[in-house]
Amino acid sequence: MQPAGLAVLLVAVWCHAVPAIADVQPEQRNFEPSTDPALFAFDRGAGDGGLYTFDNLSVAQDPRAYRPDVGALDFVYHNHEEMTRYLRATTARYPNLTALYSIGKSAQGRDLWVLVVSASPYEHMLGKPDVKYIGNIHGNEAVGRELLLHLIQYLVSSYGSDPYIKWLLDNTRIHILPSLNPDGYAASKEGTCDGGQGRYNSRGFDLNRNFPDYFKQNNKRSQPETEAVKDWISKIQFVLSGSLHGGALVVSYPYDNTPNAIFHSYLSQPSLTPDDDVFKHLSLIYANNHGKMSRGVACKTASPSFENGITNGAAWYPLTGGMQDFNYVWHGCMEVTLEVSCCKFPPAYELRKYWDDNQMSMIKFLAEAHRGVQGFIMDPTGNPVERAQLKIKGRDIGFTTTKYGEFWRILLPGVYKLEVYADGFVPKDVDFMIVEQHPTLLNVTLQPAKEAAEYSASQLPGASYDRPLTPTTPIVNREPARPNAANQDRLIFTS
Repeated sequence: MQPAGLAVLLVAVWCHAVPAIADVQPEQRNFEPSTDPALFAFDRGAGDGGLYTFDNLSVAQDPRAYRPDVGALDFVYHNHEEMTRYLRATTARYPNLTALYSIGKSAQGRDLWVLVVSASPYEHMLGKPDVKYIGNIHGNEAVGRELLLHLIQYLVSSYGSDPYIKWLLDNTRIHILPSLNPDGYAASKEGTCDGGQGRYNSRGFDLNRNFPDYFKQNNKRSQPETEAVKDWISKIQFVLSGSLHGGALVVSYPYDNTPNAIFHSYLSQPSLTPDDDVFKHLSLIYANNHGKMSRGVACKTASPSFENGITNGAAWYPLTGGMQDFNYVWHGCMEVTLEVSCCKFPPAYELRKYWDDNQMSMIKFLAEAHRGVQGFIMDPTGNPVERAQLKIKGRDIGFTTTKYGEFWRILLPGVYKLEVYADGFVPKDVDFMIVEQHPTLLNVTLQPAKEAAEYSASQLPGASYDRPLTPTTPIVNREPARPNAANQDRLIFTS
């Protein structure tokens, strides 16, 4: 279908169908400690009894006095118990904006906590994107862990007074995992800028070398922390993600590995994805909003400098089993690695400086989930087509629809063709356009095939779905809108 044959409508006003929160002010409550962690479950599936368990338990007495009526978060490092108390206190103080759940446990049994911050923290928001931040995958890289706690505090405390934050939380579900490696963190030491003490999990595995790899078989034994992440992102279809690290000041984007790397070395050749333009854009959004990163200054004399504060991962140094490549290739999630501090575990008195440098970057980066195209794949009766396989022509990494028929793809302005394949339906190509000012809504209706078996997406010529994209059953969904204004136009295509 040619662009001229598309029905293009310009919608004058976009109204957000998100219920208003009457009161997000601190509330004085009396809590009794509970021994039941399963108060309610997150996004219940049919007959599965809940995929994740939320923990909104009360706050016990503790030396730091984190209670629901305490609003300030101090600039110190928080051990696992202190972090847990703070997260629970936040959910108690902001029950309409937050929800706390665990995706699993570390090798030593510590919960891998995730806090959702959104105007709809527990409920599916049709057409609205899920995004995530993950910190502390290397246990001794501790700045990101604290930055994510302060991001939580800033988001919940600013919802009632900052229109931009309100827009972001009304239209996005933000999942924040402050520490993926709490065991490694417990073995680390404040003030240690270099070295490997605490980098690995308690079994001695580097978690950022522990994921399946696109270019090479990864024979390292999968760890419980890695398995928890793999299960998590197979159930929630994240659009955008950032992993916070330390030891450099740069944004690194996929690919991290390359088929040509015989050994790992610095200053290798870049290994570019089909979405290299998008990854560079996302990386620059973070670097340019950072207090120092875009200057490209090397942390040490012997360390490389990075033009504009960004780098292709393999061009920096190739690695096998990285998390950002896994997110992108297996699940279509655009993830980058955020190196936010030259010192891995700097003294606590420097944390405020790191927050000042990264605050704007962290917020603006998440808003990029609302750039590009989003829409629904439906059958002629209006029912959603689940697990339809999609690809932007010329960009071989595929992505799938949710059980509600939704899809999202971050793209820069231009003209594109969407290729859609689904079992039992005739394949379809649809042309559409992305403009800078507005997101594009693209709804596609598929016609049933006479014989479904003939149209198996995996057997179609040119589908290019031999890549390790695993069909998933996502449980949460999205709705892009541009951050420029509360009321705005959207470019709409139907086919």
